Amino acid sequence: MDAATGKPFVDVVVDQAEQKGTGRWTVQIALDLGVPVSGIAEAVFARSLSGHAALREASRGLAGPQAKPLSEAEAGAFADRVEQALYASKIVSYTQGFHEIDAARGEYGWDIDLGAVSALWRGGCIIRAAFLDRIRSAYDTRPDLPSLLSDATFAQEIADAQDDWREVLVAATRQGVPTPGFAAALAYYDALRAERLPAALTQGQRDYFGAHTYRRVDQDGSFHTLWGGDRSEVSA
Repeated sequence: MDAATGKPFVDVVVDQAEQKGTGRWTVQIALDLGVPVSGIAEAVFARSLSGHAALREASRGLAGPQAKPLSEAEAGAFADRVEQALYASKIVSYTQGFHEIDAARGEYGWDIDLGAVSALWRGGCIIRAAFLDRIRSAYDTRPDLPSLLSDATFAQEIADAQDDWREVLVAATRQGVPTPGFAAALAYYDALRAERLPAALTQGQRDYFGAHTYRRVDQDGSFHTLWGGDRSEVSA
């Protein structure tokens, strides 16, 4: 509680965040490397949006759902679900960050020990989370780990949290509360585990509008359909 007003502290803090640079640089470099750091990016963009006070003020009249307050018992149970959603999203965030570092290692020929990186952060970084010890252990056990989500322990923990994670997003959507970090992290998780993605449709559309070509699942090579002609397919 805030001593000066008696109100919850969070309600007396201005809800506008600034950019200090680290998040922006992370997202910029990820775009250069072609690495999807969507959860991190949404956190950065959420801060950016919060700072556009005039735009937010001009949008106050936009329609939204009718919020339904929770009872005290419901609020306590929901808080536990939020904790699980936060933890699952946190795993995804670290997964994306280490993927970016690993991609940079390959792109620039850097000799980087990902387990050692987590140890350095643990001892001399603003993060210093005990969680980093577990990341180091995962990479020490399997140096060629393709993703933190490939580690059995992290995979099981995120599996255990996913039902609460999904329920939180459903509830937030129904209440009209923006949760871009949670949503982007879950979309990343679901995209990784999907057998096929909507990118197949995107590739077809790109070929239709710009002759960008596409590949097939049953043949090698690249192809283009003569959409404006007889719609026959040609090798590209």
